[in-house]
Amino acid sequence: MDHPPIRVLLAKVGLDGHDRGVKVVARTLRDAGMDVIYSGLHRTADEVVNTAIQEDVDVLGVSLLSGVQLTVFPKIFRMLEEKGAHDLIVIAGGVMPEEDVEAIQKMGVKKVLLQDTPPQEIIDSIRRLVAERGAR
Repeated sequence: MDHPPIRVLLAKVGLDGHDRGVKVVARTLRDAGMDVIYSGLHRTADEVVNTAIQEDVDVLGVSLLSGVQLTVFPKIFRMLEEKGAHDLIVIAGGVMPEEDVEAIQKMGVKKVLLQDTPPQEIIDSIRRLVAERGAR
């Protein structure tokens, strides 16, 4: 039996106006056979969580360059819990200091993919996380 494609929502949260990197990642994941939705720029935590639930995605990938990760991720995880979507895999990408990587992983971010992560590693990480979680 064929598995349905992995569904990924890529979201830009906050005031960050740079989206070249997230668009490259979207294309990379699509080329690997995943269904990818890109939220566009300047989304709120509420918007991306609601979209992730409505679109029934496996993975919510949040791209950040603006230093808001320590305020955005607590909101995202609180909303996922409130909406009963705690099995959604949350990953982060972009640019952030190592201590913030550790902090958001403690909050529940399953993988942090920084700007220099090779495309194949991004694909492999998402496939592995979805396989580890299993069917929903």
